Amino acid sequence: MIIPLLKGLALTLNRFFSKPITIQYPEQKIPPAKRWRGIQYFEKDERGKTKCVACGLCMIVCPSQCIYIETAEDEEGRRYPLTYELDATRCIFCGFCEEACPVKAIFMGKTYEWVEGQRKPFLMTTEKLLEEKKVNP
Repeated sequence: MIIPLLKGLALTLNRFFSKPITIQYPEQKIPPAKRWRGIQYFEKDERGKTKCVACGLCMIVCPSQCIYIETAEDEEGRRYPLTYELDATRCIFCGFCEEACPVKAIFMGKTYEWVEGQRKPFLMTTEKLLEEKKVNP
């Protein structure tokens, strides 16, 4: 009866004098794993525009149907997304959009902290997706 009590006290004292393994989250942050899939972002082409050719494959393959695209053509005959909207509140961050893109225009970033008071900021447009690249390496 006293032996389990002594074993418990020994374990408590052992842990008390050992180095703590707790990470103080707001001050210390561990980078996410290499396979982490966070907020999406667009790659830019040499003209500073999106590489997206508005093929619609990301919209078709998306299981949560959070992507909406309207296509347009410029004077050179190049297709581009007139409207590209990604609703981050519906996104399940599966990475299918990144895998389906034939021109490697959309990527999953490393950002995992995103808090807003309203839902409107979570609607990612082409401009927001291009700006997100600055946050993600």
